[in-house]
Amino acid sequence: MDKPELLLLGPYNDPEMDMLAERFALHRLWEAADKDALLSRLAPCLRAVGTKGEVGADAALMDRLPKLEIIACYGVGVDAIDLAHARGRGVRVTNTPDVLTEDVADMAWALLLATARRIPAGDAHARSGAWAERAMAMTTRVWGKRLGVVGLGNIGRAVAKRAEGFGMRVAYSGRSRREDAPYDWHPDPASLAAVSDMLVVCAAGGAGTKGLVNAEAIAALGPAGILVNVSRGTVVDEAALLDALENGGIAAAGLDVFLNEPQIDARFTALENVVLQPHNSSGTRETRMAMASLVRDNLLAHFAGEALPTPVA
Repeated sequence: MDKPELLLLGPYNDPEMDMLAERFALHRLWEAADKDALLSRLAPCLRAVGTKGEVGADAALMDRLPKLEIIACYGVGVDAIDLAHARGRGVRVTNTPDVLTEDVADMAWALLLATARRIPAGDAHARSGAWAERAMAMTTRVWGKRLGVVGLGNIGRAVAKRAEGFGMRVAYSGRSRREDAPYDWHPDPASLAAVSDMLVVCAAGGAGTKGLVNAEAIAALGPAGILVNVSRGTVVDEAALLDALENGGIAAAGLDVFLNEPQIDARFTALENVVLQPHNSSGTRETRMAMASLVRDNLLAHFAGEALPTPVA
């Protein structure tokens, strides 16, 4: 039996591509010398698209593919997919929640510890030989501090759970109070930052959270404050964050996400009070394979006429 055709909008890792190729005939849009010609050739028959959270799928792409039935996203965030247009077209959308929660929370904590304790600077100090000449400058304690979590979804809860092991007082902000959460609630990031030493941003991306952590929230965190972002670059006012980092408005930041990634603002790379990662919170072999498996399972369920494991729309 012929394999269903699948248009991939961006690359997955090789083992994941191999796994998908076992069940689908793959078309790699990013490798096509003539992308328009490929879309035209596939338009009369293509039923499925695979994408990534940062790549998404816009209305124009969907309209190029009149037979499209499903968009399977490799990632949790679907803010780059035009969900309203997909619904209007009757196109199903799936994502890969839960399987990456713990790894993203681990990265948030890695960034928090690396930033507060200046792990990259310490590594450079030991490697350079400067240790023999002078002691490294003092760093900032993490345990026992006040942690604010912006967005208490699955990832936010996993971050908060880890904080309990560090003896931290945890509070959170969100659209509404979570009755099942044993932490203090604040209605917005600014009021949360005012009572936090460290702020970890876990809110979902999208138009509704654009600039959610604004200049007021960054200022409220204060000159000793540390900000970590593992959500989306759009959630934090990047210009205000850069100004605060350069001018002492906050002490430091640990960032896995940025505006315009991977072409990040060059001002970040000139700063010594930031720890940067290439949007890699879910980047473990185990989690990435689980994500690709979930993409595959959603697609197989769709083609078999079965319930989708993780539908978004």
